[in-house]
Amino acid sequence: MRVFNTLAGKLEDFKPINDKKVGIYACGVTVYDLCHIGHARSAVVFDVIVRYLRYRDYNVTFVRNFTDIDDKIINRANREGVSWKEIAHKYTEEYYRDMDQLGITRADIEPKATEHIQEMIEIIQILINKGYAYEVDEGHSKSVYFEVSKFSDYGKLSKKKIDELMHGARVEVDERKKAPLDFALWKASKPGEPWWESPWGKGRPGWHIECSAMSIKYLGETLDIHGGGADLIFPHHENELAQSEAYTGKPFARYWIHNGFVTINKEKMSKSIGNVLNIRDLLDKYEPEALRLFLLSSHYRSPIEFSDEYIKEAEVSVDRIYSSIMRIEDFIKYPDSSASKTHPIIENTKSEFIKAMDDDFNTARALGVIFEFVKELNRIMDKKPPQEETVLLQDAKKIIRELGKVLNLFQKDPIDWYRKLLMLKKSEMTEAELNELIEERAHARKNKDWQKADKIRAELLSKGIILEDKTDKTLWKVKIG
Repeated sequence: MRVFNTLAGKLEDFKPINDKKVGIYACGVTVYDLCHIGHARSAVVFDVIVRYLRYRDYNVTFVRNFTDIDDKIINRANREGVSWKEIAHKYTEEYYRDMDQLGITRADIEPKATEHIQEMIEIIQILINKGYAYEVDEGHSKSVYFEVSKFSDYGKLSKKKIDELMHGARVEVDERKKAPLDFALWKASKPGEPWWESPWGKGRPGWHIECSAMSIKYLGETLDIHGGGADLIFPHHENELAQSEAYTGKPFARYWIHNGFVTINKEKMSKSIGNVLNIRDLLDKYEPEALRLFLLSSHYRSPIEFSDEYIKEAEVSVDRIYSSIMRIEDFIKYPDSSASKTHPIIENTKSEFIKAMDDDFNTARALGVIFEFVKELNRIMDKKPPQEETVLLQDAKKIIRELGKVLNLFQKDPIDWYRKLLMLKKSEMTEAELNELIEERAHARKNKDWQKADKIRAELLSKGIILEDKTDKTLWKVKIG
């Protein structure tokens, strides 16, 4: 298995610290607003990485944090006239609501910044003792800053040089800091802000220190994988790396993994230009599985361009799989209980899927393997195979489910997929009304009233419902596109 390591700037063989044990820390969200499609991409990417490593028999401990104290949280609380705790709790719950719909598995450990203040204080005190950090008086309390120039490797993750960063920094009048790049480890509290007691008086942690404290507590001083969105490489992850290695004297993470941006009209999403797409709004229009497949249809490191057209294409692709599963189930109504014979197409599909995912978690290629497999299965079914081919089709259905589970796709019963589409497409017809018409049509066909049967079929088609007559029943689907 090979992964692209942002720190090395190249693909490297994946070798965890302890053989088959892997510790992963992915930076979570700051809980002050609804999550957007960029958050969804990062969550889906790391969800699949964790799922795949477990599929390959690694013992994974996955940690994803919540930043539940921050200027943005405080500002929103002040605007709404509520406590910062209410804002943090509300948007943590909203995060879960959105991510549960997208099929994001909960992390093994989901720490909150405010539950780890003591760990942060201990790290900050050691950084002061070792000469990497300094205190600044602020009224009755003090702030603490990390002195970037004291860490000689600063910039090695983002490939930025301190001199160039200093030259390009927006130098604001700030007498507190020794240099513009120095960053806050601890902030003295301002009037009306939440605070915690510390050796420096009342205050609260800076943003970067929380991830160092929580990742080290739960995964040790050197992580196997640290990751998040590409926007976190600088300054957040660069600062994390600097303070953590200054604190421990050890490498902070063996592999740094970063997913690319979601763009709209070739521009990165940004609240300042008003092109942010909330997950909640998208899930009102699209089936979550289609959105998930869209996010996995490009390599995780590449930017992915969002458009309604691309989501619709993803919806068609998911529908193609469920339609094929439905067809397979019709072929194997009378399952062959004999022992399965290993079929070359099954083994080859699994092998190619693993090869794709071993190549830096290439989900785009892995999806291509599944779709090519399903295309071949449809060719086989087009030839109306004899009974012995049901063994192949039984195994084929299992392998679609097995490989799909790694991506958390194609796990529903086909009828549940169509039920969700029926609701999302805001059909004029309920499922009960639909089944009533199908029953009425079956009765007409039994009485050879072909005109009435055709009329019902046409009526349903006009409402976006496609009927497929089988030997013993009629199946329905929602028309896509």
